[in-house]
Amino acid sequence: MKTNYLIVGSGLSALVFGSLMAKSGKKVQILEAHEHPGGFGHTFTMAKKYKFNAQLHYVWDCGEGQTVNRVLKKLEIDKQVTFERYEPDGFDHMRMPSYSLNIPSESQELIRRLSHLFPQNSPQIRKFILEVNKISQGLKILSPPIIPSELFKYLAEVSSAVMYLNSTLQDVFNKFKLPQEAQTLLALQWPDFLLPPDQLSFYAWVILFTSYQKGAFYPTQHFEYVINSLVKVIEENDGEVHLNLEVTDFIVTNKTITGVKATNRTNHQNYEFTGENIICNIDPQKAAQMIGIENFSSKILKKLKYEYSPSNYMAYCVVKDIDLRDYGFGKWNTFHTGHRDLNEAFYQMYDRHDFSNPSFAITTPTLMTNHHRDCPEGCQIIEFLTVANYDYFQNLQQTNKKAYRQKKAEILNSILDVVEKTYIPDFRKYLVFTITGSPTTNERFCWCPKGNSYGSNLTPQNMGISRLNYETSLKNFYFCNASSGYPGFAPTFWTGAILYQKLSGDVILSKA
Repeated sequence: MKTNYLIVGSGLSALVFGSLMAKSGKKVQILEAHEHPGGFGHTFTMAKKYKFNAQLHYVWDCGEGQTVNRVLKKLEIDKQVTFERYEPDGFDHMRMPSYSLNIPSESQELIRRLSHLFPQNSPQIRKFILEVNKISQGLKILSPPIIPSELFKYLAEVSSAVMYLNSTLQDVFNKFKLPQEAQTLLALQWPDFLLPPDQLSFYAWVILFTSYQKGAFYPTQHFEYVINSLVKVIEENDGEVHLNLEVTDFIVTNKTITGVKATNRTNHQNYEFTGENIICNIDPQKAAQMIGIENFSSKILKKLKYEYSPSNYMAYCVVKDIDLRDYGFGKWNTFHTGHRDLNEAFYQMYDRHDFSNPSFAITTPTLMTNHHRDCPEGCQIIEFLTVANYDYFQNLQQTNKKAYRQKKAEILNSILDVVEKTYIPDFRKYLVFTITGSPTTNERFCWCPKGNSYGSNLTPQNMGISRLNYETSLKNFYFCNASSGYPGFAPTFWTGAILYQKLSGDVILSKA
C-alpha cells in the first residue's frame, strides 16, 4: 500500500496528525531521528528506575470538550489518556523577596489577592486583569477559522485585541501603571516562555496565563503514556513509526516534494521513502535549507526568517526519605526569583551568564498523580528550570569541556543554595540522583536548532498575522511544527488537528 502521508519527525503535532490520519484509514509512515518518539514530549529513563520528561511540566486545554480532549475522543482513547487538574486555588505559586502569590483560577479572586498585597494600586490591578480577560476573548475570536458574525458580536473585544498586536507584556504593564512587584508576581512563570516581560509578546502571555486559569493539568500516567498512546493508534491502524532514521535530504521534482533520503543512525544504512504527501515536523528553517530556499515563494521565505527562542537549563533530581509535600510542594508549580525586576533577572543569566541570584521554576511530577509512579516508592522527582544561552554553552562545550561541566554544576549549586535557604533545609542530603541538561543537550536529544525550546521566539514580531503556518508553496509538502503553529502541549495538538482538518475535510475542532 502506498504511503499517503510520510511524516518527517515525531514531535507531538506530528503524532497527533499521524494518529488522526491513520485512524481515518490513511497509510502513515513517521521517520524519527531520535531513539524515542515525541520530540520535547519524550520521556527518558536514568539508572533504570527514574523517568523524566524532556521538557513538558504542565499543560492546558485538556478539560472536557477542550482541544486535547476532543482529539483524544476522535481517536477513541479519551478514557485511557486522562489528566489530573492542578490545584485551582493556586496552580502557580509565585515567590519573590517580601512577596508571595498563589495564582487562582478565578480572576476576581486574583484581583482580590493582588489588591490585598498592593491596596494603593487596586484600581489599576482590577483594570489590568479585566483587560486581560477581554483580550483573551478577542484573540479567541481572531483565531482560525474566523467567523464574520463573531467578529461583529464581539467587536469591542476584537478591537481591543488588535490594539495590542505589537505590544510586549512590559508595554502593557507600563500602560496600566502596575507596581514593579505586582508585575513580577504576574510574570513570574516566565520560564514557560524563556523571555522577560520587555521582549515577550503580550498575546503569548495572555493566551497562556488565561488558559492555565481555565485549567492546568498533568497526565494521569505521565507524558510517556500520552506519547505511547498516540504511537499505538498509528501502529494499530497499519501505520509505522521508524526510530533512529535521520532524514538527510528531501527529493524535489518540479516544485514538488516526493520523498526523502534517510540514514539509519544505528547501522548507517541509507534508505529512500516516498509518499503522496510529505508532512514536515522538523524545524522549517532547517528543512528549507535542506530543500533549497530557491524552491520557496518570497511570501514563505519572509515568514521563514524568524529568530529562534532562547534555550534553557534543566536539573532532573530524585530525593529519598523526604516528602516534598511537607515543605510546601504539591499539585502546583513554584516559581522563584531573587529580583524585583524580571527583566534584570533574565539579562543577568542570559546575557551575562551570572547565576549567583537565579530565577527558576520548580516542578514535582511525582506529586501530580497517584496512579502511576515515575520513580520507586520512597522517592520523589523534583526538577528545576531556568534560561540559558545556547551560544555560550556551545562555545564552552567545544572549547573547554571541563569548564562546560563546571558551569552546569555552578548553576545547580546556585539553585540548590536557594532551595536550602528558602524551601527545604539540608535539601542536598536527600538527593540520591541528579542529572543536568544545557542548551546543547536540547539540540542533541531533541534536534532543535540552537537548542531552542519553543521554535520561533515568542516576541510580538513572531506572534502576529505574518506567522508561519502549514503552507509551504511547494506541492504535497506541509509544515507541522511549533514554529508553523504554536509551542506547547495543547497548541501542538491544535496544530496537528488543524492540518488534519485541512487535508481531510473532517472537522473535529471548532470554537464551540
